[in-house]
Amino acid sequence: MMTQTPSPARPRKPRGEYAKTSAKRTAILDAALEVFAESGYRSGSLRDVAGKVGMSEAGLLHHFPNKSSLLAAVLDRRDQHSRERVPLGIDAGEASLRGLIDLAAYNASIPGVVELYCVLSAEATAPDHPAHEYFTGRYELTRTSLRESFETLEREGRLMAGVTPQQAAVATLAMMDGLQVQWLLDRQVVDMAQALEVFFRGFVIGFAMRAQDESYSTTRDDPERAVAAAIG
Repeated sequence: MMTQTPSPARPRKPRGEYAKTSAKRTAILDAALEVFAESGYRSGSLRDVAGKVGMSEAGLLHHFPNKSSLLAAVLDRRDQHSRERVPLGIDAGEASLRGLIDLAAYNASIPGVVELYCVLSAEATAPDHPAHEYFTGRYELTRTSLRESFETLEREGRLMAGVTPQQAAVATLAMMDGLQVQWLLDRQVVDMAQALEVFFRGFVIGFAMRAQDESYSTTRDDPERAVAAAIG
């Protein structure tokens, strides 16, 4: 009777190798974000990304099989940074709105990334765009999370009469996207964080303006100007 020889176990990758791989992926994502922000997704090449991290294009493809998968990972990484600043969901309430204002202020320090996001979100309306599913899912998830935050404010009696949590969530996303476009066109006129804060004051009862540092806002001493920037 013949006995089957067990197949040799696949050698495990040393723990240190996992750390190196993770660090390399992070470096690639940071480089890709920089390349895509500078040149756009369509013009930015994998060769350019690989060059920034000192590796070959073939080496990059070992971590990300194609440009579409790299883009998806870049967008996910951007969202991770955003989620660290914005508490969302049930019981978040006003904290989520304050987080969005903080995020708007942070975005003003990374214009290339904001531009990439605006261009991609417009291009991705086409169903065959590699980021179409990402943006569809992202908007759905963000609307839901914001709605839950506004539901908390509604239970606290802090939403203006006639405003529903769903309407507030949709309007907030539209406001933020519109502010980014206006800001990219004229950064001297539009202050995204300040305008968003004024926007929330319009339908959230007791949403107080905070004193801001001069470097934070270009319109903090002129609320009327902030409102004008917000509504175009």
